Amino acid sequence: MKIAIFGAGGVGGYYGGLLAQQGHAVTFVARGAHLEALRKNGLQIKSVHGHFTIKPATATESPAAIGPVDLVLFCIKTYDTERAAESIRPILTPETAVLSLQNGIDAAECIGRVVGMAHMLGAATWIASAIESPGVISQVSAFRRIVLGELNGKITPRAQAIYDVLNSTGATVELSDQILKVLWTKFVFIAAVSGVGALTRLEMGEYRAVPETRGLLTGIMREVEALALAQSVTLNGDVMEKSLAFIDASAPSIKASMQRDVETGHVSELEAIIGIIRRKGRELGIPTPFSDAVYAVLLPIDLKARRAALA
Repeated sequence: MKIAIFGAGGVGGYYGGLLAQQGHAVTFVARGAHLEALRKNGLQIKSVHGHFTIKPATATESPAAIGPVDLVLFCIKTYDTERAAESIRPILTPETAVLSLQNGIDAAECIGRVVGMAHMLGAATWIASAIESPGVISQVSAFRRIVLGELNGKITPRAQAIYDVLNSTGATVELSDQILKVLWTKFVFIAAVSGVGALTRLEMGEYRAVPETRGLLTGIMREVEALALAQSVTLNGDVMEKSLAFIDASAPSIKASMQRDVETGHVSELEAIIGIIRRKGRELGIPTPFSDAVYAVLLPIDLKARRAALA
């Protein structure tokens, strides 16, 4: 399969590396020092599941140079979604599928507004992975899971084909006929650990068992669960318990990607992960006091990072 990886960071770089290892024609879209390192040294993966190098690695800054592809793995940070979605137009055919592995809850819709919803499938991933240095991806979690599915709930040949390709990599891959439920279930977890991690700036093992901080985690989770229900997405009754159990079982050193961006002074995915809870809460008439407080503290930090990025 011919595959374009938009966003060759922790998520796109890791899964793209697995796909290239299986012999698929993978092109990474990257820029700056990371792009130069990919071209010069290949893609180096340091993983708890085994180290490997893809050399040569096909990488470009110009999506149009790739030509038509079968699949786009869209792994760009959410604040760059619209710009990046515009840039994939030249490589799309009517049959090209686009799979977003971004954080947040509305990625497929945001991309689909630009390229057309007919291209879009829904997907969620659970992984702890980041760029260690240019050209080098560090993947530290025992879990590396992808769930994908058509947004209308049908099991189609294209969804099955994408499942087969991803499943061959050794990652845990599932094909779902309830992908919206899956997305909201993940969002219960990722919104909580992103917000609390960014506030505390501690590794997960340092805050997850503190009763007061655990109360903040569960407060955000309840708000997300209420938003899902208000939009006719019914989550399992034990979604919070399972999310907390997942947090408790995770390696104590894990940090959410939004937290890492906040800590390093980069623009973060605050709007897509916490801001959207506030916005949807106001649209649907659901109070979101926990998320409001997290957003109020983190917003000045994100605004400072945005000013620095424009300087």
